[in-house]
Amino acid sequence: MSAPITFRACVAALAVAAATSFANAQGTADGEARSYPNRTIRVIVPFPPGGPADIVARVVGQKMSENWGQPVVIENRAGGNTAIGALAVARSAPDGYTLLVPMDTTIVMNPLVTPSLPYEPLRDFAPITLLTKNMSLVVVRSDGPRTIKELIARAKANPGKLNMGAGTITSRLGALLFAKSAGIDVQLVPFKGSSEIGQAVLAGTVDFALDSSGTSLPLIQSGHYRALAKYSNRPLPVLPDLPSLSVAADLPGLDESSTWIALAAPAGTPAAIIDKIHREVARIYADAAMMAKLESAGILAVASASPQEFDGFIRSETQRWSKVFRDSGNIKLD
Repeated sequence: MSAPITFRACVAALAVAAATSFANAQGTADGEARSYPNRTIRVIVPFPPGGPADIVARVVGQKMSENWGQPVVIENRAGGNTAIGALAVARSAPDGYTLLVPMDTTIVMNPLVTPSLPYEPLRDFAPITLLTKNMSLVVVRSDGPRTIKELIARAKANPGKLNMGAGTITSRLGALLFAKSAGIDVQLVPFKGSSEIGQAVLAGTVDFALDSSGTSLPLIQSGHYRALAKYSNRPLPVLPDLPSLSVAADLPGLDESSTWIALAAPAGTPAAIIDKIHREVARIYADAAMMAKLESAGILAVASASPQEFDGFIRSETQRWSKVFRDSGNIKLD
């Protein structure tokens, strides 16, 4: 007759089984990370081609492809204030082969202004790293006002007649806060991306716009744009003499209204793969020539120290903009 199984023996057996299961799962995850990537990686940019998110995705994606020996395909899926592209990634397999290049709009602003958002950022995505913190510029066509104070004076002399362009929700909010602080009555014209803003400024559809330094710089250098101010107190090495908006317009409360771009994966992507992608971005950004290439395009490359740090940054940004949005009286951004 066999000996009865004691409670202690049962617990021990379960513990061994659990440990074995965990070890097997960990081994599988480690194996996946070691072999990753072994096929094409899709990187979805939720904006039209030509904007800063597209530029940085293509530069980083090309280098990833060279280093890993696998194709990295950039796919532009604009619309819905980036929700269309974000939803496509949220519904993708969590295996590291579909990545998202979200902006602050995607992760922070959309949940604040869209009641029926089809995704939940903190639930549906695994943060990997920041890629860049853009700087917004106040720009006009080359035959427009020469200074920010001249622009403000023109707007005050023509209440309700000047059009102001902006793309992302963050940029729209920043533009409206500028107009409110400056005491000018202008019409906000929203756009899907920077390429559309450029066309509107050059065609005279809008009188001035908030646009990123990355997409504005070529137009400034070619003489088509004039930059009046940077919407930030940070240095901008490529335009060292450009004044900050808070100083040039004598509006000290307008210190920063800039956007950021990042890299994320579907929730559930193995941590080992997330870490491997993060390390690859850090490796790319350690190349001085690569950083100079991005800087020359007006893109201020910034990587997170870890995926965990980026997650904390997202949470702090959510708290910051929630307060700004509440304090603004939940102003209409469209």
